[in-house]
Amino acid sequence: MLTFAAASLVLIMIPGPDQALITRNALAGGRAAGLLTMVGGVLGLSVHVTAAALGISAIVVASATAFTVLKAVGVTYLVWMGIATLRGARRTLAADAGAVPEDGAADARFLRHGFLSNALNPKVALFFVTFLPQFLPAQGQVLPRALLLSAVFAALYLAWFSTYVVAVDRLGGLLRRPRVRGRIEQVTGLLLIGFAARLALQGG
Repeated sequence: MLTFAAASLVLIMIPGPDQALITRNALAGGRAAGLLTMVGGVLGLSVHVTAAALGISAIVVASATAFTVLKAVGVTYLVWMGIATLRGARRTLAADAGAVPEDGAADARFLRHGFLSNALNPKVALFFVTFLPQFLPAQGQVLPRALLLSAVFAALYLAWFSTYVVAVDRLGGLLRRPRVRGRIEQVTGLLLIGFAARLALQGG
């Protein structure tokens, strides 16, 4: 269990689409928006946990067509979010020097961003049918153990990104300055498109 927890935490901490989206939304809508994006990410993970438990993920990974379709949808979504973020950066940099542009209060769209980021990512499905089984018993009750390990992964995900969102929010006075926020949004947008390109080039 400790080995699984340590390996999972390392994987969660590696920068990826989740971190990019959470950063983007925390700057746009504050702590609540960042936390909603994080919760959406966990809900997206739950889709793959359930699918893996039912054997659906294994079928998707084994089917080249299904995997390619899911990957194409995920790539399209990340590119769309990247372009939207770059457009937001342009608007931010065009703002008056003393203004702090806000995208409005946190709402369901932030939850949706996090959910779709994980639910449409075939690499998350691949994780739960390749990495997770390494820590399952060869005999006995496999499903309860799989659900327990998935719960541990989700708890670590929530703990890490809750801390991350609080850090971003506390630095909000600096990070939300138009010039600083604009540059962060530019980098975030490029990263999202880069993640999409990497996902597109990776084999199934």
